[in-house]
Amino acid sequence: MDTLLLIDDDADMQYSFRRIFDSPEIALVAASSGEEGLRLLPKLRPDLVIMDIRMCGLSGLETLRRMRQIDARLPVIMMTAYGTTQTAIEAMKLGAYDYLLKPFDVPKLKQTVLAALKTARAMRSVVSYEPLLESEDYELGIVGRCEAMQGVFKLVGQLAASDATAFITGESGTGKELVARAIYHHSRRAQQPFVAINCAAIPENLLESELFGHERGAFTGAAAQRVGKFEQSHGGTIFLDEIGDMSLPTQTKILRVLQDGSFERVGGNETIQADVRIIAATNQDIERAVAERRFREDLFYRLNVVRIRLPPLRERRGDVRLLVNYFLKAIARDQEAAPKSIAADALEALEAFRWPGNVRELENVIHRATVVAKGDAILLDDLPAEITGASECRGGEGKEDRGRGAGGSDVEGAVVAAEVGHSSASDLSALAARLFQWARQHPELKVLPAVERELVVRALEETRGNQVQAAQLLGITRATLRKRMERFGITSALTFR
Repeated sequence: MDTLLLIDDDADMQYSFRRIFDSPEIALVAASSGEEGLRLLPKLRPDLVIMDIRMCGLSGLETLRRMRQIDARLPVIMMTAYGTTQTAIEAMKLGAYDYLLKPFDVPKLKQTVLAALKTARAMRSVVSYEPLLESEDYELGIVGRCEAMQGVFKLVGQLAASDATAFITGESGTGKELVARAIYHHSRRAQQPFVAINCAAIPENLLESELFGHERGAFTGAAAQRVGKFEQSHGGTIFLDEIGDMSLPTQTKILRVLQDGSFERVGGNETIQADVRIIAATNQDIERAVAERRFREDLFYRLNVVRIRLPPLRERRGDVRLLVNYFLKAIARDQEAAPKSIAADALEALEAFRWPGNVRELENVIHRATVVAKGDAILLDDLPAEITGASECRGGEGKEDRGRGAGGSDVEGAVVAAEVGHSSASDLSALAARLFQWARQHPELKVLPAVERELVVRALEETRGNQVQAAQLLGITRATLRKRMERFGITSALTFR
């Protein structure tokens, strides 16, 4: 259960919040002054504070300043009826997570609170980077005993004692953010904020504002000055995930921050200094992106101070058993139940699969298996068909080829499906007939996922990995394309050979 501390001297506001957050997952505690809130803080240890700026007695800004001295990682959302005033801006400079305007838009309030609680959990969840031993039971850990993961553990430990920039590379689902948080939790900045930004998930025209903030009137819709993530995380760590998707102009500003710690807000002239440690990550072939001038060479060298390469799960098969054990225990802990066991043949199938979606895909499969399992043990039949049916569909091919297709298709089916990518509209009917005939001969296989995956791969190869152009070729949006890539485990290393 998450604990929210509301600090507001308005009894009506306290009543409204109790109604809005009447949930078994959230415990709301109200304080009528900044002084009372500060007294409650050590004993209550809230996950989030929501506080008015203007109160009798100790002001909201002074209360925020003292809270930051007690716990700099505690997210604090400020409330104000004067969103365009310098007071709200000062609150953000002092380290407030966000500020909300009165009267509230309730859905936006709930969305902001949920995002703040997620950030709080990320900053407080200690990540262990030691290899998992049989007797160990971490709340959250990076699990692995293989040689490649041992090298990762050593680098995390060496990075913890310095402020060196770290660059984490690896396919989607390998655990790059987990490693970033491990570096943060074992660094001297562990008591300061940790902010994670997914550069690929934010539109290009908004990413620069999100990172550096903007001045009032800088662009349409900029009704007030906004403090960016770099300014908010002063003294702490910022994690730039999927930095390979960042536009070249924004890369230039990131380079300047790395060089001298300075930047300007969008539409502003004031130079701002920020003491922030940068950890970056990408699933792209970054050297190729540099060679093709899609990523700045000077920024690459600035980021590439300490490189951590995370191996795909198919290269660390010996860790599958450990990961399965870890996920089963974690699921049981969440459900407050005894961990399920797993049958030997099911475990063998998991170890033989190639895992295009890596550790994230394995975790999802274990979650699914625990739901569909009829008893206390996960059996082979409880696993998805693409894992259990691969060897039967391939007529005795080696286990190393399992998991090659997202839908469990065989070589013949994949070849037929591939032809769609290079066919004209007049040929589609004939190709569809061939595919349908093949599907009737192999009812145990999934023709549509096979075709869809092959089309996505072909489009990305045709455009040399340009997702915008590939989406246009397929007649879908870039967001839909990224969902398909994640669903089928398509990564730069797998696709753009």
